[in-house]
This record gives sequence, C-alpha cells and structure tokens, in this order.
Amino acid sequence: MSLALGNTRMAQLPPNVNRILLVKNLPFKITSEEMFSLFGKYGAIRQIRIGNAQKTRGTAFVVYEDIYDAKEACEHLQGFNVSGRYLVLLYYQTNHKPRKTNLSMEEERVEQLRQQYKRMSHEEDDELNE
Repeated sequence: MSLALGNTRMAQLPPNVNRILLVKNLPFKITSEEMFSLFGKYGAIRQIRIGNAQKTRGTAFVVYEDIYDAKEACEHLQGFNVSGRYLVLLYYQTNHKPRKTNLSMEEERVEQLRQQYKRMSHEEDDELNE
C-alpha cells in the first residue's frame, strides 16, 4: 500500500501525525489476528498492543513502520464499524516537553568532562612510560 501513494508522500505532514495510533471503542473480545487483518491493509505493522486491564479494555496501540501508512489507516478507519462499535482513532501524543537547558551550566559541565578526560589520558600515558 505504501508504494501506491506516490506524490502524496512529498506532502508536509501536520506536527501531530506520527506512526503510533491510539484506537478506542474496540469490541472487548477482538483478537490480535483480527486487528492485524483490519489494520494490516494499510501498511506494514511493527506492533499492536491490545488493552486487557479493566481501564484499558476496548483500546489498542497500533504502531506502523511508516508514518504515511499510519496516516492512511487513520483516515480510512476513523468511524469504521467493527462488531457494532464505531472506531475512534487518534495519533498517540507523548507529553514530553523539551527540557530548557541553561547554556552556561552546560558549557561548564562539558569543560569539567574535558578536564577529567585530560587527567585520565595523562595518567594512562604515565603508566605506559613506566
């Protein structure tokens, strides 16, 4: 499927699009084979994780090899009826905020590592000369 998309691969993707889909409103008794059959139509799948705990029943994560395959699956399977339940698909968003680094502190840390490395290399040279 991924090769048939052609020119759409050059299009700029929105920042929220990624290759991990969160699937909600799944039938509780869906099997992994059924999931692979349903989602595998849109491209190579790296992993499917189906929720089995009380809080996660009816949800799954589908990880595609290619971001464009995930986008295609999300567009086509949104609202798809599976055993009387309409699927809800979202791109999984991690809540990692980039850490702000203090540049002067980071430069100081790098300089300390350099000094430590120099001491270690001088000690090794002294040992070799003995």
